[in-house]
Amino acid sequence: MTVEHPHIQWFADPAVLAPLALIAWIYVRRFRQVRSEARVGGREAGGAVRGAGPLQAIAFAGGMLALLAALVSPIDGLGADYLFSAHMVQHVLLGDIAPLLLLLALSRVMMRPATRRLMRVERALGPLASPWTAIAIWLGVMYLWHIPALYDAAAEHPLLHVVEHLSFFAAGVALWWPLVEPVPMRKRLSGMQPIAYIALCKGGLAALGLFLAWSSTAHYPWYENTPRIWGLSPVEDQNVAGVIMMVEQSLTLALVLVWQFTRMLTRSEQEELRRERLEETREAVDS
Repeated sequence: MTVEHPHIQWFADPAVLAPLALIAWIYVRRFRQVRSEARVGGREAGGAVRGAGPLQAIAFAGGMLALLAALVSPIDGLGADYLFSAHMVQHVLLGDIAPLLLLLALSRVMMRPATRRLMRVERALGPLASPWTAIAIWLGVMYLWHIPALYDAAAEHPLLHVVEHLSFFAAGVALWWPLVEPVPMRKRLSGMQPIAYIALCKGGLAALGLFLAWSSTAHYPWYENTPRIWGLSPVEDQNVAGVIMMVEQSLTLALVLVWQFTRMLTRSEQEELRRERLEETREAVDS
């Protein structure tokens, strides 16, 4: 069945809006607290507060906008009722973009009240508290939910759909945590490991996108039976979804590689400056 004018609406469910409002309230409260402590302690210089500045605020706003776009905007309805490709956009926002931005909005100063608790959790997890476990969680969750039977079941049953969304977000947090590190990890990525880590994560999921983009068979019965809109057949819709996944993974990989190389250069320069200062100090002492 083809529909010329799909039913598009915003999804203002209190069960969705209330948790988002709570997250925003907690973050803004902690953000203001850090800035207030910096002013009292005289650690604010030129309006800048380490760990609670404009970059963190912008990242948090971006993360919240990504969550709103995924859960409140018409993307949710389009993905549930019409298009696999719209559902893919929703999953990209929930499982990749929103977790990354929200973690970038945090800092070690912001996370100080929770640091000890998180470190105890890390010690309790033992060898599982590793970046390579995060890769397994990320790829495992993404591939598991894209099994047609599970994907269709989540689209059909609202409670399972919620579980799917929460697992995507949790997997995204697991993926980005070792790179962003709002709280330092004991098993950290060093040297060229961050490059290999993100390349493996993004390349591993891009393979699924490639399969969906080039497949000539519709693999998801739910979207074979939904009304057709915008002239997309089930196979074309699935191909578009695969392209969306591939493009997003590729763009994210490129941006993160640039970010990681920049961080490596910055750290190298800082280490060089420390060595120069130590040498100058030794020369001054010797003279």
